[in-house]
Amino acid sequence: MGSKALVFLILSFIQVCAIGARTNGDDLAKLNALKDIWDNIPPNWVGADPCGSKWDGIECTTDSRVTSITLSSIGLKGQLSGDISSFSALQILDLSYNKDLKGSLPATIGNLKQLTNLILVGCGFTGPIPDSIGSLQQLRFLSLNSNGFTGGIPPSIGKLSNLYWLDLAENQLEGPIPVSRGSTPGLDMLVKTGHFHFGKNRLSGTIPAQLFNSSMSLIHVLFEDNNLSGGIPFSIGQVRTLEVLRLDRNALNGTVPSSLSNLSVSELSLSNNQLSGPIRDLSMMENTKLQGLVPSNLFGLPYLQTVILNNNQLNGSLVLGSSLSNQLQIVDLQDNLISVYKGGSQVTVILAGNPVCMESGARESYCTVRPPVCQESGTVPPPNSYVTEQNNCDPAQCTSDQIPNPNCKCAYPYTGVLEFRAPSFSDLGNRAIYSDLQRSLMDSFNKVPLPVDSVSLSNPRKDCSEYLDINLQIFPSLQDSFNRSVISRIGFVLSNQTFKPPENFGPFCFHAYPYVLFVEANGGSSPGIIIGAGVGGTVLLVLLILAGLYAYRQKKRAEKANHEINPFGQTGIRLDWIRRLKVALGAARGLAYLHELASPPIIHRDIKTTNILLDERLNAKVGDFGLSKLLGDTEKGHVTTQVKGTMGYLDPDYYMTQQLTEKSDVYSFGVVMLELITGRRPIERGKYIVRELKMTMDRTKDLYNLQEILDPGIGLDTSLKGLTKFVDLALKCVKDSRDERPTMSEVVKEIENILELAGLNPNAESASSSATYEKATKGASHPYSKDAFEYSGGFPPSKIEPQ
Repeated sequence: MGSKALVFLILSFIQVCAIGARTNGDDLAKLNALKDIWDNIPPNWVGADPCGSKWDGIECTTDSRVTSITLSSIGLKGQLSGDISSFSALQILDLSYNKDLKGSLPATIGNLKQLTNLILVGCGFTGPIPDSIGSLQQLRFLSLNSNGFTGGIPPSIGKLSNLYWLDLAENQLEGPIPVSRGSTPGLDMLVKTGHFHFGKNRLSGTIPAQLFNSSMSLIHVLFEDNNLSGGIPFSIGQVRTLEVLRLDRNALNGTVPSSLSNLSVSELSLSNNQLSGPIRDLSMMENTKLQGLVPSNLFGLPYLQTVILNNNQLNGSLVLGSSLSNQLQIVDLQDNLISVYKGGSQVTVILAGNPVCMESGARESYCTVRPPVCQESGTVPPPNSYVTEQNNCDPAQCTSDQIPNPNCKCAYPYTGVLEFRAPSFSDLGNRAIYSDLQRSLMDSFNKVPLPVDSVSLSNPRKDCSEYLDINLQIFPSLQDSFNRSVISRIGFVLSNQTFKPPENFGPFCFHAYPYVLFVEANGGSSPGIIIGAGVGGTVLLVLLILAGLYAYRQKKRAEKANHEINPFGQTGIRLDWIRRLKVALGAARGLAYLHELASPPIIHRDIKTTNILLDERLNAKVGDFGLSKLLGDTEKGHVTTQVKGTMGYLDPDYYMTQQLTEKSDVYSFGVVMLELITGRRPIERGKYIVRELKMTMDRTKDLYNLQEILDPGIGLDTSLKGLTKFVDLALKCVKDSRDERPTMSEVVKEIENILELAGLNPNAESASSSATYEKATKGASHPYSKDAFEYSGGFPPSKIEPQ
């Protein structure tokens, strides 16, 4: 880059920074405060105008007040500080599925008077839920499930008169269910609320009769897996809107209230309690100490699929009757007192442990013990489990780290588990219901719209809490992976219950797996880094605060103007052994500069062949610094960070420990070296180049016995002097332990020696010697840094056209 062009670039940069920020000053200050305490923030969180620059996850009003912070599933690390309360116009706060977002929920959260959605699903929050949460009078969605909250349910939640969705499930909450008393509020005041989700906590005491009344609008009431005792209140029968009631796996006792007959519920589960009394129309009542005869009309209920009444005291004869439900499949009465059963039905009946099966010689099929539905250590998938089939397309040949989607395209899907807490069906083999679920998912994503190509469902199974778990893969369209913004928006759809599954699936929660294969959106989702030569050969590092300026938005046009090419693609240029050595040396020198001369040092984090560009003279340039990391003085040679990079080139030590050092770049460069001599991608047809070369090589034979995997274009019919040393060096770079890998300056010296062995002066064509490199490290300007970075980032040296 010419000096005039660089001066123009710097002046443009200064002008941009001098523009007054349009975002409200208080909101800007607090966003910057969050940046200081959070790791893995979106790359485009730079500059002084989050609203005008459209920071990922930030939405604003027309007067530039921040109204929405949605950063779901992007790997945030840190805590939620009290400063969050200063966003006085904030309406939506969604930080769900960031498991490393920990600490307590600050009491100042109650100052967000405009908040309508507080979604913190699947984070790592602990401690009590602050009582100040009752001050959020506009709140409609409160989802704090799947965290580690302790203490009791704040009675102040009863003051949230606009609340529709209340989900505190899967925490460690304890104590009684709060109801109003005098001036003290309680949950019975939530007459507009449709969802009470409190399952999998440690709640104790009785279910207060006052909790339910005829003015309520409850649809789902879930108290399963707690320590509740006493009886089921008669008042629950007054809530005529109720569709799902789960009180199973508690310590409830007494009789089943007759008022339950008033309800038209699709799912009623009272199992694993100490209940007694006559049976009504129930389908999930195992372990409840029910007594008496089994009425035959029970089995004729419409839509009934499964009857599980095992481990009770039901006696007499079992008569299924002649008017069976056409969907009935299983009747499980194990461990009761049934003495007579005549059989003859196509329904699967299980009577093991009853007197009828204890008679001598009883070998009927209905005396077979039913296999367990689940195990305490995890779930057991049913046989012939559902998997989304591929459409009519040719199967894709994907690399080992990619997955073919239903449309036969290779990609990196966003994955997780859909957990349905009260499905109203029991036939997990019915493929039609999963097809309906897939369609509803795609309809939700298309409505937003989101760049989702397809979804895939697999392995539906019941866990030990009778939750239905289904693996979900969401595939990107247009490219092979999602960027952070889209992942966050997908998380918002799934965590805010924007997605409505078919009714028979009931309430759900999505448990997301970490997604580390982000691709940044074109034209501005990562800050670019451009290094150029200034006056007198001094190298300047310019961090472009406006993401995507010049380099990324114009990459294709720039590559054409510069005649830059992928050195190992279908270029039509024959790269012989000497040329490949020169490419390796140029790239190695560029990395050595980043690691040892740049101040502060820079770790590239995405070294691969497509980021090594060639100019018209085949001089190698290191490009695309979108994932690079500055190494501060306080970080002492490493930085803990979320794993980023490209599969196949990724340092396994970095992947396992999340400890990033310059040796991670060394590993990636070693893979590039192997790609240089083999002409193969790092992962090809499921085979990893590092492992394949190690398995093939034999140091006792000519060229280490690598002739079959070497690229023929390297010149196998010529003398490949130094090739074995090159292989040895590459294998040192890809050592499993980073401590055993050389530094990039050591790699430079070794490649220079190999070039000399091959008969080429490594100092020719403006390249500098190792001696010069050593002098440069002592304070002199570095002669070859210009060669290594003049065109880095991908725009022409002679033409700069600001956009």
